[in-house]
Amino acid sequence: MAFNKIWYTLALGLLLPFSYAHTDFFTSIGHMTDLINTEKDLVVSLKDYIKAEESKLEQIKKWAEKLDQLTDTATKDPEGFLGHPVNAFKLMKRLNTEWGELESLVLKDMSDGFISNMTIQRQFFPNDEDQTGAAKALLRLQDTYNLDTDTLSRGNLPGVKHKSFLTAEDCFELGKIAYTEADYYHTELWMEQALKQLDEGEVSSADKVYILDYLSYAVYQQGDLSKAMMLTRRLLELDPEHQRANGNMKYFEYIMAKEKDANKSSTDSEDQLEKETEVKKKDYLPERRKYEMLCRGEGLKMTPRRQKRLFCRYYDGNRNPRYILGPVKQEDEWDKPRIVRFLDIISDEEIETVKELAKPRLSRATVHDPETGKLTTAHYRVSKSAWLSGYESPVVSRINTRIQDLTGLDVSTAEELQVANYGVGGQYEPHFDFGRKDEPDAFKELGTGNRIATWLFYMSDVSAGGATVFPEVGASVWPKKGTAVFWYNLFPSGEGDYSTRHAACPVLVGNKWVSNKWLHERGQEFRRPCTLSELE
Repeated sequence: MAFNKIWYTLALGLLLPFSYAHTDFFTSIGHMTDLINTEKDLVVSLKDYIKAEESKLEQIKKWAEKLDQLTDTATKDPEGFLGHPVNAFKLMKRLNTEWGELESLVLKDMSDGFISNMTIQRQFFPNDEDQTGAAKALLRLQDTYNLDTDTLSRGNLPGVKHKSFLTAEDCFELGKIAYTEADYYHTELWMEQALKQLDEGEVSSADKVYILDYLSYAVYQQGDLSKAMMLTRRLLELDPEHQRANGNMKYFEYIMAKEKDANKSSTDSEDQLEKETEVKKKDYLPERRKYEMLCRGEGLKMTPRRQKRLFCRYYDGNRNPRYILGPVKQEDEWDKPRIVRFLDIISDEEIETVKELAKPRLSRATVHDPETGKLTTAHYRVSKSAWLSGYESPVVSRINTRIQDLTGLDVSTAEELQVANYGVGGQYEPHFDFGRKDEPDAFKELGTGNRIATWLFYMSDVSAGGATVFPEVGASVWPKKGTAVFWYNLFPSGEGDYSTRHAACPVLVGNKWVSNKWLHERGQEFRRPCTLSELE
């Protein structure tokens, strides 16, 4: 008997539309979308492998069924069966040739194509840094938007199109990543969530013993000794021989005894001091807390009297010939500092062109290091950016001209158009766009002076989060596709306006694309003359 050869095809083409190796995927949703296509193609390759294995097994099964029937007949009357010369010949042929062919088929490895595909693509996969970065992003979103672990685990977020949830194993992984960062607060939250989901009956590979081990230590590190002991007892109920838990229990009991002795000598004055400290903490609003409140839309509200001074208007760029007959829509977002928004100022076609130009060049966004004066990556800026020059595309040139016409400022000394795409929980914590007095060399190599103003395009809507906030004054500007906001960073005197300190809030749900133009002092001497007062 001869076997038909099995022909199968496994996709071996390049799965990624980009040619660069791993570059911080978690910092850009735009780049992460390519990974979706990669995973889809890998699934297709995997299914082809499964089909090949099934085809192989089907042939083996047919051979077994045929031989099962034949041997049943032959074993009932061996001599009579072999008395037929054809049966005798075929027995010799099967045992000498066909069983060898079957052995070769059984030993044939059908996974070669799939494994080759995986090997090619693995160099483009996210790594541990990406997984840790994405996990930290979830923790950052949890803090910024006051999300409890159950809400986040069940995927109950505003504006979501594709609801997803975290398994107990996922929660355990988040807790472990927090633990490796010595972030015991989040370790406790996520280990408790993992434990809760297991207690509710979720089937998972996560082990309660391991979870309780991490959880009890994280709780102890935060000073809750009684809870740490309770969790350790529960661990020992599941695994009485657990060496570390038994050691921890003895240590906890020793510490508890010492604390009881120390508590006997405590005074009421210490309690009073704690209360006073707590009151001070509540009254004191550090920048971080103000920033997070603004991100949640809980910031300071402008008084009705101030709101009455905010207007919307048709703006012609101070009688600019291009806009006299077709003025643009402009509205006031804030009074001091003055922040204005231009509506319908960039078309969808222009946005897509800018994104297409920028996407192949996106790299981890950088910040100016005040000590070295050089650009460097920073944990407080989670995004990727690219720079586009006007000579590269008529669209970029047209955008630059539009900014000059509507601001009245010379863009020839401005920086190139920066395009940014934010990643998982993408953010840019509070910062100034201009160089302060203690950073005299911030833009020295440009030779164009300080950043006088900022123009910011919103190139996508964001389902939740992603606001631009100004903690010093309590302003929140929310992304709206096709609009742009503009403000001056410097007073006419050239002094920095410290009220323009701003931040990009973490993106809770959605994909945030922006582009900005930083305009510099040089070339504005007659367009925005200096005043005699420093703060005017």
